[in-house]
Amino acid sequence: MLSDADRKKAAQSLLQALRDRQPIVQLSKTYPEITIEDAYAIQSLVNEAKVAAGAKVRGHKVGLTSKAMQASSQIDEPDYGVLMADMFHDDGAILKHADFCVPRVELELGFVLGKRLKGPGVGLLDVLAATEWVVPSIEVIDARVQNPRKIFDTVADNGAAAAVVIGGRPVRPTDVDLRWVGGIMYRNGDIEETGIAAGVLGHPALGIAWLANKVGRFGTALEPGHFTLSGSFIRPVWANKGDTLRADFGPLGTIGVQFV
Repeated sequence: MLSDADRKKAAQSLLQALRDRQPIVQLSKTYPEITIEDAYAIQSLVNEAKVAAGAKVRGHKVGLTSKAMQASSQIDEPDYGVLMADMFHDDGAILKHADFCVPRVELELGFVLGKRLKGPGVGLLDVLAATEWVVPSIEVIDARVQNPRKIFDTVADNGAAAAVVIGGRPVRPTDVDLRWVGGIMYRNGDIEETGIAAGVLGHPALGIAWLANKVGRFGTALEPGHFTLSGSFIRPVWANKGDTLRADFGPLGTIGVQFV
């Protein structure tokens, strides 16, 4: 367990990495005694600093919910992070590559809540009943900590959350069988990854249930209007300067983002 002083020092290092766009040495190396509780505490300190500087919380993200993502990260458990309002972009967004350290993109479904969700005990049907819209999304992830990372590094780094591009055809949660929502990720016209949403814990709504139960232990609830990403069902795809990434969700439409 880290001291409060070390937690604050780690949070300041991550904030500096965000400003400089340069990944820092793994916190798990700098602080070998770090625990998962420390990592979430550091994440909270970073997000509190962002809010103090004017950022507004718009939702959450769940990460590492699929075998593909766990294998690519060599991490075997989910994590979560906070999404700020300034992270959101519409379909066709043009993003500056220089605003990120090492950006990659993922295919995900976003859940917009109409009702409050608070764990413990939240299950699949609770999430579906509380959800207003399910929205096709591209998440841009960005590591502010060097590789190889451990779960402590990823958690402290806000689950690598960097940006969200939303579009396509939002649907009601019972309009389609969400397990069978498919996705194809193109980079500059070439297919890089494919997958279906069942790769997220068997059903993408279970990613939201996991989050509600996880944060419920700390007295936190998922609030109406919040946008929550349920987790990627493909491996992340690198986004280089000049790349155009396009996510095709079939009947749910397409989303594009360009890095310049």
